[in-house]
Amino acid sequence: MPTWHYSLKLRDESKIAKAVLFDVPVSIKYMREIAATIKGMKLAEAEKFLEDVIRLKQPVPFRRYHGKVSHKKGLADKFGWPSGRYPVKGARYMLELLRTVKANAENKGLNPEKLVIIHVVAHKGPTLKRYMPRAFGRATPRFRRTSHLEVVVREVD
Repeated sequence: MPTWHYSLKLRDESKIAKAVLFDVPVSIKYMREIAATIKGMKLAEAEKFLEDVIRLKQPVPFRRYHGKVSHKKGLADKFGWPSGRYPVKGARYMLELLRTVKANAENKGLNPEKLVIIHVVAHKGPTLKRYMPRAFGRATPRFRRTSHLEVVVREVD
């Protein structure tokens, strides 16, 4: 089993809380856009945003992977970017991770209302390669892409 470390190194860890989630069955493209959107938000604000994404009320702006992605109403006013989607499955996993880091912060004695997301990142996980047999001796690949997520929150005054 390989060893794993957080991609952020901090000296004083008394006012921070961390959490990680491995092998999330969502493509890295969706998780990267969600992570870029919620970085810098307060924890409660990010949780509300992800709940709105799950209920299809608020789209996530797609900045890097925006080929053939339609524009959404009101997205340019709020985030300065017109194209976006509703990655419901990815938002559920990110919301689970945010609730985990909130519980870790409460366990450390930090105030959950003062937590700000200072670091959130999605790393590419292993690709599960499967092949579906087809007619005439051919096969079609069915690849399952996964992601690894990590988040760090800090208590601010």
